[in-house]
Amino acid sequence: MQELKLTPEEKARLVPKLLSYLADELDVDAGQFDAEFLIDFLTREVGGALYNRGVLDAHAALSNHMDAFSEIIYQLEKPVDVRR
Repeated sequence: MQELKLTPEEKARLVPKLLSYLADELDVDAGQFDAEFLIDFLTREVGGALYNRGVLDAHAALSNHMDAFSEIIYQLEKPVDVRR
């Protein structure tokens, strides 16, 4: 798996949210750089587990759709009289 990397735009959207959370919930006054470094750390250390959860969820969803699709295909079969 390649290293997870956020785009600058994604990180820019996350920084204010993280700063707000740190201030409101943890009473921590952090700066822009602190928030960016924390986002980088979380992406590096937790991102893989979250990515893997997404892969498992996608696999389960695809499997469910494939089961339904297989059922539809079986319903297309025509009855055949093999008696002669």
